[in-house]
Amino acid sequence: MRTIDTIDPNAVPLPELAGAVSRTGQVRRLLELAKDEDLGVPPRDLTGELAFERSDRRRVRLAARSTGVSAGLAFIPEVISVFAEEGEPIALTSLRNDAEPIRPGDALAELEGSARAIVRIERTLLNLVARLSGVATRTAAFVRAVDGTGARVCDTRKTTPGMRLLEKYAVRCGGGLCHRLGLYDAVLIKDNHIAGVDPEDLTAMLARVAARAKSAGGVLRFVQAEVDTLEQLDHLLTLPTGLIDMVLLDNMPPDAMREAARRRDQRAPSLILEASGGVTIDTVGAIAETGVDRISVGGLTHQAVSLDLGLDAVGP
Repeated sequence: MRTIDTIDPNAVPLPELAGAVSRTGQVRRLLELAKDEDLGVPPRDLTGELAFERSDRRRVRLAARSTGVSAGLAFIPEVISVFAEEGEPIALTSLRNDAEPIRPGDALAELEGSARAIVRIERTLLNLVARLSGVATRTAAFVRAVDGTGARVCDTRKTTPGMRLLEKYAVRCGGGLCHRLGLYDAVLIKDNHIAGVDPEDLTAMLARVAARAKSAGGVLRFVQAEVDTLEQLDHLLTLPTGLIDMVLLDNMPPDAMREAARRRDQRAPSLILEASGGVTIDTVGAIAETGVDRISVGGLTHQAVSLDLGLDAVGP
């Protein structure tokens, strides 16, 4: 089985990506923390213990209460594994898959088993799936806004601490692309890396860093450099083809992005252009029409609102 470091998170099917995310152990560590904050140490649900006997059983249904895109359903088994105690089996029936459009009343999954375990699991399960579905839903809105332009919507590292891989998985569920997963799998030379570098020395510095990255071995998904002026872009366009894979156009107005795309097309057509900086649902369409290939949007994650979901009792 491949690991998160050996796959392209934008190329593999969602079930394979979910499996790779789980195998990092990060999801389980996150859920263990959620368990500690909700149940304390040692774990205890006072209300559940008083309301139910150990033999009591319950059947519940995870249902949508608002319209959106599902994400996080693949990780429900891990929630059950972390929260259910020995002797409290819970049967999970999956009714929908991640990345599917959902509407109020749609049933996403059913859980049946120990009543104590189910009420213990409820809040963390809802928090996780609602949060990830909110990210997927917001991403889908941005993807629809650029439909037909050829531009792709990407996430950023502006994610909730501890939930990076989960939120990036949710972006994929919404139809977006994962940018670099962290500082370890790609090179992005930003303004704070080149601060103080003389403009005449910029090309040589970028070439040196890019060449080191390409020859270092290990995980390297791409080499990218950030520019905020057309003059800086002109420096990059003089570099040998393939040394830098992408250029990030930071906070450029649409007219400048359009000119950047024109210059790229003339001098380095294989170079990928990515727009970034303050992108909103109202501006993303116009940005996509400038000819850039990708648009990175921090708001896919840090401005997402959890989708309204419920865990409703079924039957007597």
